Amino acid sequence: MVDHITSAPAGASETTKDGHDSTRKPSAEAPRAQPFSGETTDDIFGETSDELRDDRLKQIAAEGNAHFHRLGWKRLAIVTIVEAVALGALSLPSAYATLGMFPGVFLTITLGMLAIFTAYIVGRVKLAYPEISHYADAGRVLFGRFGYELFGAALVLELVMVVGSHALTGSIALGDLNGGRVCSIAFSAISAIILLILAIPPSFTEVAILGYIDFGSILAAVAITIIATGIQARDAPGGLSGVQWSAWPKEDISFTKAFVAVSNIIFAFSFAIGQFSFMDEMHTPKDYMKSIWASGFAQIAIYTLTGALCYAFVGDTVQSPALLSAGKTVSKIAFGVALPVIFISGSINSTVALRYIHGRMWKKSIVRYINTRKGWTAWIGEVTVFTIVAWVIAEAIPIFSDLLSLASALFVSGFSFWIPAIMWFKLLCKGHWFSRENCLISLGCILAFIVGVVTLGAGTYATIDDIIKMTRDGSSHAPFACRQG
Repeated sequence: MVDHITSAPAGASETTKDGHDSTRKPSAEAPRAQPFSGETTDDIFGETSDELRDDRLKQIAAEGNAHFHRLGWKRLAIVTIVEAVALGALSLPSAYATLGMFPGVFLTITLGMLAIFTAYIVGRVKLAYPEISHYADAGRVLFGRFGYELFGAALVLELVMVVGSHALTGSIALGDLNGGRVCSIAFSAISAIILLILAIPPSFTEVAILGYIDFGSILAAVAITIIATGIQARDAPGGLSGVQWSAWPKEDISFTKAFVAVSNIIFAFSFAIGQFSFMDEMHTPKDYMKSIWASGFAQIAIYTLTGALCYAFVGDTVQSPALLSAGKTVSKIAFGVALPVIFISGSINSTVALRYIHGRMWKKSIVRYINTRKGWTAWIGEVTVFTIVAWVIAEAIPIFSDLLSLASALFVSGFSFWIPAIMWFKLLCKGHWFSRENCLISLGCILAFIVGVVTLGAGTYATIDDIIKMTRDGSSHAPFACRQG
């Protein structure tokens, strides 16, 4: 039996908020879930009748299947936006300051369109291979058991570090609001607890409800930052014309600094890492491109406007995140407004990783449906362990920020760019790649492959170079130490 739910309740029908009727054809028989090793159906239900146990198992399987197939394209768009954006949008002005206005805007729009294209490829793979429920399954289809294990490990490692980074970001935000009067470890622990609680809902349909709050928070934080920096620039000596910004890169820029800035833009479009997991819950998977178009263009608009305007208003001294450049009082307000972004976006990454872990651990048990007492106990326990591990890694590793950049260079470059290119040529392309019907997509995939491989190589080099410099200069923080920023 595969990791995800593969059957539906007989004659089940529901209308989602997206306006789609998710009626599913009745199946001849609901799945017979086999108890996991050491687990009996008597343990689950306290019943002794075989017929009653079978009916209950069928009911739980049917209800579990229905629960995890309610996601519509509008909610999917929200989930992909908040999973990718977070506070990354407010780090782009600093990238623009390094690269210059024109290269920054050009790369943001170009890489955003390329990310939409590779998401289109990922979606086509999901439609062609509906048994794929997460990126690890895609690895199995591509490379067998080795691919399953490799992609699964990469997925979990990247996401556990992303969640850890959200705990640290939460610590920075809470510390800024507090004025630095409390040790940062206490705030990172509080952030981890909040991330844990928000990751408890196992369905992306419920998570999407929080996503609307997250999206509103993103827009508000970005708007506050842009308006505040704009007012500061207007009131400063020389006004807007006195701001020092350039259309082109700095003259003395090093390769490492330049590619770190480029990587910040590339990694901002990282929503493909969870796309298989998100689409697996859709009641109408063929609608996925509506979500991708909406999400992709929203991200391009948010990133471009935030990066360009904040850089134009602040200039070369813009900080990362940019809200730190908005003034002490305004930055506190912006951080307060941005708190939902930090925690909700982080919790979505936990859910993506844990749905893979939970499905793998309990694929032969009714526990996988997370609608029994044992199912909920197992899920909450996994969420707790995952969040604690993420927090410990983030606090214990002195060079955690660079280690996250290294992981992103190694894994996000693949999940978002070069792996979808391989999927096209190995799984989807029919006939010659240069034939009339395949030529444009093939050329797009070649470009995506090149971008992914360059990011993999150059991003890894730049990050390792930065790690060496931090280690030599002693600028890394001590494990579990109170620190500012």
